[in-house]
Amino acid sequence: MRHTPSYVLSDPDEVKRLVRENPWATLVSNTVNGLVASHYPVVLEETDGTISIVSHVGRPDEVLHELGTHEMLMIVQGPHGYISPGWYANGDFVPTWNHVTAHLYGTPEILSDAENFEVLDGLVDHFETQMPNPVSLDIDEQQARRIAKGTVGIRFVVTRFDARLKLSQNKTPEVVDRIIAALEGEGPFASAPLAAEMRRVRAAVTAAPDRENHAAS
Repeated sequence: MRHTPSYVLSDPDEVKRLVRENPWATLVSNTVNGLVASHYPVVLEETDGTISIVSHVGRPDEVLHELGTHEMLMIVQGPHGYISPGWYANGDFVPTWNHVTAHLYGTPEILSDAENFEVLDGLVDHFETQMPNPVSLDIDEQQARRIAKGTVGIRFVVTRFDARLKLSQNKTPEVVDRIIAALEGEGPFASAPLAAEMRRVRAAVTAAPDRENHAAS
């Protein structure tokens, strides 16, 4: 990604939150046959320190990606959207695109069939718990295990990451307020999730001086 120091996201816990809240990832591998990209749901493993993610690929993607033989890039994209200069101060006419994005790097570990089924079972439960009548692979475990043979489970432990949190931090509080209001409105570029991210970052920035003053007192 473009090197923009003021937007760098370096907190591993914030990257974990991004993965947790945006569980649809892009997997990119640089193979002997060129670049390969796939898209799969992911689940963050709640571990201390490391960023560990489990997922699966459908066969033959494990062969196409040459999984386990080299480093892979996993891209996780949070809320994003167009920011109109009409929301800025007079004279500022250059639009931009706000976003929260993380590039995660690591070499996937190939899981055993038993581990893969456990991941798939957990993946279904992870999302189904939000449903009024959750469905589980336990309904027909034998059939589920047959279907699971068409997939390969992976554990992706992140060894390094490059993340950006670009949410109009370079604008005045008044302009940020207007942008948030517009995103929460009903216009063509409205985006409540993006507005929520901007509110969260603004609250953190506002709270930081208060914490520093409290520590100094």
